[in-house]
Amino acid sequence: MSPTVDFHHHVLPDFYRRASEIGGVSVGGVLPARWSPAAALGFLDDAGIDVAVTSISAPGVHFGDDARARELARRSNELAADMVRDRPDRFAALAVLPLPDVDGALDELAFALDTLGMDGVVLLSNARGVYLGDDRFEPVFAELQRRRSLVFVHPTVSPDPSAHMPGVPDTLLDFVTDTSRAITRMHYAGTFARTPDVDYVISHAGGTIPYLANRFAIVDEMGVVDGIEVRGAAADLFRRLHWDTALSWAEPVLTTLLKVAGPDRVVYGSDYPYLRRDLAVDSVRRVSAVLDQTVLGATALALLPRLQKEMP
Repeated sequence: MSPTVDFHHHVLPDFYRRASEIGGVSVGGVLPARWSPAAALGFLDDAGIDVAVTSISAPGVHFGDDARARELARRSNELAADMVRDRPDRFAALAVLPLPDVDGALDELAFALDTLGMDGVVLLSNARGVYLGDDRFEPVFAELQRRRSLVFVHPTVSPDPSAHMPGVPDTLLDFVTDTSRAITRMHYAGTFARTPDVDYVISHAGGTIPYLANRFAIVDEMGVVDGIEVRGAAADLFRRLHWDTALSWAEPVLTTLLKVAGPDRVVYGSDYPYLRRDLAVDSVRRVSAVLDQTVLGATALALLPRLQKEMP
């Protein structure tokens, strides 16, 4: 039996909390548990998870100052790399980049992959209002394609003030909508078509994308958006991408995702420590009750060559 891999597992060190929280409240509106490497390992043990693929969550590292964003990205990546160095059998790590600072992102990408030996990168759906798929980010995606990188796409808050409802956490609706918006932009802008060798993992079962897959098919069939001969059909793209199960373990959601993506394109994710610990622990059981065991490990391991060498 293959090991269980948590592809959606966040690091949240104190220095990052201080930089990213406003008035003690995390972006998205949900206050996560206090985090430490030891607490993360304890969660993995209690949940029966063998390996966590770590990443920084929303709001990323850029809060308006390029230099500070570069510093926070470097510090966050070095911490994640240290965790892998200390326990290479229990952790993999995805590097955060200081987008929308493209030059800084390219520098950090090279450092994270070449010097720190990290396993890939995490990209947020938008960076200070600039969405994935925007022409300004093309140099970053060109480099990711050259390196045949692993890319985890995670939501963040919408730049549109009207998207935020007082008293309702952004994680409820806006995060999944922002994921869908980013994937749609990347598709119709040709970003996915220009990066065929990048392995993409889309968080939270793709937001609303699986539910809307038939609408994408209708747009393709009607020729509403020019360029399908270059970018390909949305249905083909959805079977090329990978998708995680974080906060998406209900049977109707997973069944729809399997029909759209295929059983070999889904990986497990917990969303620890943003999901309450007992729910995160139980999510392994809930996912495995619906999906084949390959979702819990084998598919993820195929995306992580370094980790394959650590497994017995």
